Amino acid sequence: MPIWYDPVGLALGVALDHLFADPRSAAHPVAVFGRAATKLEKVVYEDRKANGVVLVAVCVGGAAGLGVLAQRLPKGGRTIATAVATWAVLGGTTLAREGACMADALERDDLSRARARLPHLCGRDPRQLEAPELARATVESLAENTSDAVVAPLFWGAVAGVPGLLAYRAINTLDAMIGHRSPRYERFGWAAAKLDDVANYVPARLTGLLTVLTGPDQKNALAMFRRDGHRHPSPNAGRCEAAFAGALGVTLGGTNVYSGRTEHRPTMGNGPKPDVKDIRRAVRLTRAVSLAAAAAAVTTAWLLASRRRGARP
Repeated sequence: MPIWYDPVGLALGVALDHLFADPRSAAHPVAVFGRAATKLEKVVYEDRKANGVVLVAVCVGGAAGLGVLAQRLPKGGRTIATAVATWAVLGGTTLAREGACMADALERDDLSRARARLPHLCGRDPRQLEAPELARATVESLAENTSDAVVAPLFWGAVAGVPGLLAYRAINTLDAMIGHRSPRYERFGWAAAKLDDVANYVPARLTGLLTVLTGPDQKNALAMFRRDGHRHPSPNAGRCEAAFAGALGVTLGGTNVYSGRTEHRPTMGNGPKPDVKDIRRAVRLTRAVSLAAAAAAVTTAWLLASRRRGARP
């Protein structure tokens, strides 16, 4: 079945995310997907890569299949389906709000509140973190999640329609659930982690380039993107973080603790470590990159739709 590119639906979905953000509700489509994936995991789990492949194939295939069904709707229905799917998979407004909440807490020297909010942004253990490390964690999470929550879903929605939107969010959600390193998921989560790396390869680099274009220091953002983007252990996150570090004139990276597991990551950037004031600057940069990504996605979908119409006999 041919892919239907719907720029109007994408634009409406971006507007819905801006207006209503990402409500924390058990009825949210991503939450429903997560519960279904958890139930399936209980059925198929064994400490083997093959079982993880089965989980990923069923969950991602099911999400993509739902998107294909949405593309069978009449034109108006496809637009509504694209808008709802775009709203469901985007998290840019919520991401910026979480960053602003962290900035507010740290500006008030409320470490307890800031530590309680950090898990909304990343999986880092916040219990022993002081204000400078909380600020660094927030800036790094804003950089990485600008790609995961905004640029990547818009990219896949622009080039693959509703199936692309839903399949990407399924992949990214599974990676968050089982793609991390732990004794339980070292093998079972392998497929989810690898597929997420593939799905984010292009979007992460687009995020870096959009950061260069929209950031306050374009020259330094480009220099750090090129120099340090490969230094992160993730093949994708480093491209985003290095560009953010250069644009904001800070240094990211260092020692992180995740549920008792310590990681020592190379530094990126050539400035001082982030301070509390840099969180507000990172939030503004996240919003600028998100706006540029939305414009690029809608334009791309419009061009592809125009080309498809022109190719009809």
